[in-house]
Amino acid sequence: MAMRAVLRLILGSLGGTRVFSGAVAALVLVAVPVAAPAQQARPAPGQPHDPQLPAPPAKLPAVGADHARGLDFLFGALKAAPDEASARHVEARIWAQWMATPSDTAQLLMARVKAAVDAKQLDVALELLDALVKLRPDYTEAWNRRATVYYLKDDYDRALHDIEQVLAREPRHFGALAGLGMILRDLGDDKRALDAFRKALAINPHLDKIPELVKTLTEKVEGRDI
Repeated sequence: MAMRAVLRLILGSLGGTRVFSGAVAALVLVAVPVAAPAQQARPAPGQPHDPQLPAPPAKLPAVGADHARGLDFLFGALKAAPDEASARHVEARIWAQWMATPSDTAQLLMARVKAAVDAKQLDVALELLDALVKLRPDYTEAWNRRATVYYLKDDYDRALHDIEQVLAREPRHFGALAGLGMILRDLGDDKRALDAFRKALAINPHLDKIPELVKTLTEKVEGRDI
């Protein structure tokens, strides 16, 4: 299945309540990219991508017991944040909710994943994340972290598969939406990249560097105001 068709399926699901079937997920996984005239040069595997994907802060606040209700409140507070400092505080609390692990084993695996990524041992990180996803497929952040590692390795097909899994579980995941935009931009699909970035900003208006990307892509896709 052509990469562009797969991307249309992913982006189409973001505008509604449809959840992907296992068959579509399998198609995303095995999709083969096709050449795109406007495709930009990708960073070498393992090298930093610019700009970096949204990521949780180094220190996370404590998580309350009512996870779902807490997130609903926090997303409302994020949109209403009066200044950057307030927004960063709320965003950190959202990340804390997402990062909260469902078991001690999951917590240990996530800690080892972070250490492996920090040491640029991406293959080790993937082995750990594969085990975690198999152990706790309900843990959304395991899928998101694995998508990030695939992105860093320029394995966009598998990154897209995992982003799909993240958004099926948490459609408000602005980190996954921003990652989708980065991949689409790297593939030269500026129009859909712009759409993904706008969706991310609609949820979190305070994302670093994404407004600049939206401005640049808007001028490129829709033209400058006359």
